[in-house]
Amino acid sequence: MSEEQIPDQLTDDAVMPVLPLRDVVVYPHMVIPLFVGREKSIKALDVAMSSNKQILLVAQKNAEVDEPDTEQVHTIGTVSTILQLLKLPDGTIKVLVEGVDRARVVHYLEEEDFLRARVSLLESDTSAEDERELEVMARSVTNLFEQYVKLNKKIPPEVLTSLAGIDDPTHLADTIAAHMSLKLDEKQYVLEIGDVRKRLEHLVKLIEGELDVLQIEKRLRGRVKQQMEKSQREYYLNEQMKAIQKELGELEEAPNEVDELADKIEKVGMSKEAKKKATTELNKLKMMSPMSAEATVVRNYIDWLVGVPWKKKSKVRKDLAAAERILEEDHYGLHKVKERIIEYLAVQQRVRKPKGPILCLVGPPGVGKTSIGKSIARATCRKFTRMSLGGVHDEAEIRGHRRTYIGSLPGKIVQNLSKVGVRNPLFLLDEIDKMAMDFRGDPASAMLEVLDPEQNPACND
Repeated sequence: MSEEQIPDQLTDDAVMPVLPLRDVVVYPHMVIPLFVGREKSIKALDVAMSSNKQILLVAQKNAEVDEPDTEQVHTIGTVSTILQLLKLPDGTIKVLVEGVDRARVVHYLEEEDFLRARVSLLESDTSAEDERELEVMARSVTNLFEQYVKLNKKIPPEVLTSLAGIDDPTHLADTIAAHMSLKLDEKQYVLEIGDVRKRLEHLVKLIEGELDVLQIEKRLRGRVKQQMEKSQREYYLNEQMKAIQKELGELEEAPNEVDELADKIEKVGMSKEAKKKATTELNKLKMMSPMSAEATVVRNYIDWLVGVPWKKKSKVRKDLAAAERILEEDHYGLHKVKERIIEYLAVQQRVRKPKGPILCLVGPPGVGKTSIGKSIARATCRKFTRMSLGGVHDEAEIRGHRRTYIGSLPGKIVQNLSKVGVRNPLFLLDEIDKMAMDFRGDPASAMLEVLDPEQNPACND
């Protein structure tokens, strides 16, 4: 130990043991329990207890360092009095300390067992002219801190009662700083501000900043709470409706069916507009009685929506030699037709996304127009689907029926797409010249929208 003795009373330029602290800054007039387990820290406590129970508490710059040297602790700390010391069974010590005064480390003394330093007390001089200004600032800080406590649920409201009995601005500033949720560097900076007026000004800035953050958090919590209340209300009402329908004997497999449809809508890969429409219709279906006629119409509509292959497609083969071989295998002759088809496939291979990929096959019955279509599908590895237009005299067969009718169906094109299961089949419109026209409309005019490359990307069923 050093030859210098620790004085019985706290004086300026005194020598005392130093206790480095992790993740905590102790202010004057602050009473706090500490758990001490490091050997050097325990030795420093023993030395302080054997003399005048005074010890300097300083914060470590890096809390992860187990054995901090003099360069790894802050130079300004708090001279504190040990009020109570209790040794725990696991070897650690629980000590209750009370901060007394700010102090600066003048220099450290050579010690092997623990840190010991010569310290100088930091006094804050306040002139008589400043007292009135300090009183106003203290009142302002107290008002802001009251708002902070109301928004911050971690601070007990009893703190405000204890603040009401504090008249000294220095004591008030330290008490408020001790109760605020600040980072360690901010707490240390407040401790190092010797001038009371500057300390109060800095606290005003800190509290205002924290108030802004807390106000934003409060708004976010309120928004989330409203959304949760709305969801809970909807869930409660839906459960009530299910219970009522069950009592009436109307509810059988409907809940499972609705969940299944919702799952299909998510997984089928619809476009944004189609998904929005399907979700709206599903929400309507939830509110309807399963046995009503309108529910059947809505359910069929959703079934058709999820049954269409939105993203599933065949992998197209682009081997011209294989395509020519397959065409030769399936048909004898027809050289000009085969040559034109191979040219068309070659253009498709060069142009990644051709516009209006439509071919027109013309000829008398029996020459092989339909079988040529099947050969093209086999040559390109596309699925083949055929739609016969002979005798079609209603444009609803092409565009689909209105949903107001019971048993309404989409057009034949969407039906065939749903049946074939891919979005890029080879679609053969057979006997297109046999379409008829009557008072219900002209299906040939509806076919214009299907076949025109400028219109068919936006064709609606």
